[in-house]
Amino acid sequence: MPLLSEDAKGVYVITVTPFTESGEVDWDSVDRMVDFYEEKGVTGLTILGQLGEAPKLTSEESRKIAERVIARAHVPVVVGVSAPGLAPMRELADSVMGMGAAGVMVAPPWTLKTDDQVYAFYASVAEALGKTPWVLQDYPLTTNVTIAPKVIDRIVRDLPTCVMLKHEDWPGLAKIGALRATSERGETRRISILCGNGGLFLPEEMRRGADGAMTGFCYPEMMVGVVENFARGDENRAHDIFDAYLPLARYEQQQGIGLASRKYVLAKRGVIASPTLRKPGASLSKADIADVENLLARQARRLTEIGA
Repeated sequence: MPLLSEDAKGVYVITVTPFTESGEVDWDSVDRMVDFYEEKGVTGLTILGQLGEAPKLTSEESRKIAERVIARAHVPVVVGVSAPGLAPMRELADSVMGMGAAGVMVAPPWTLKTDDQVYAFYASVAEALGKTPWVLQDYPLTTNVTIAPKVIDRIVRDLPTCVMLKHEDWPGLAKIGALRATSERGETRRISILCGNGGLFLPEEMRRGADGAMTGFCYPEMMVGVVENFARGDENRAHDIFDAYLPLARYEQQQGIGLASRKYVLAKRGVIASPTLRKPGASLSKADIADVENLLARQARRLTEIGA
């Protein structure tokens, strides 16, 4: 599988981690999940992210999941390797790259407070990872680390193994525009920008210069449809598809039960056997399930109306 590059485009879906009802990794569901995402047309997979419940996994489980997914996938796989220290980060990165991963993703630790600290951290990451291509995960709503466009530009100029930005700032549309402006002026390389936040702003992000999505949603075909139609120049069709799925995507972005609702729908679709989150984790109430079922019914009717 080719290595991740700054030309990457499309949808690199953030995968869930399937668990049995007793909280063990469900390996059969892992296989089924990989097949499902590929059948829906994703460009790549991103595993061991925050919504993949990576912090709840042991180091051995993380390696085994990476090995299983990489061996089964026919698309590039990016692996989240964020860790409190560089040594475990490098250890996991070396391991998954040896398995055939396309690249790795690194989020900043919450302790970073200044621009210089952010730059110094990623300079250390680049040194520790050597030739491994990596994704800068910019998700201040979770990490509490704000990375200004000028800092990202500096990282891109100085650290050639940074090939992608996972843009997950909110509001962040102006940031995409600022980053694209500096590359268009020739002041920095043009790297890939894939966006997160459940795809809630995907059409606007594409219009500002994003190359696609790197996020999760129980209907990855929404993101695939939006990105493919933008690539064809059919923004109206992209918006029609997006609008049909938006109510459910919005529901999925709730703190606490968002991931539980995503897993509920994936289980309902037959992708994973159980919607279980590993403890500590939320579960849906009867009222929550009624909400989701109502949204699914309305979504189905709307998709029929637009012929999608």
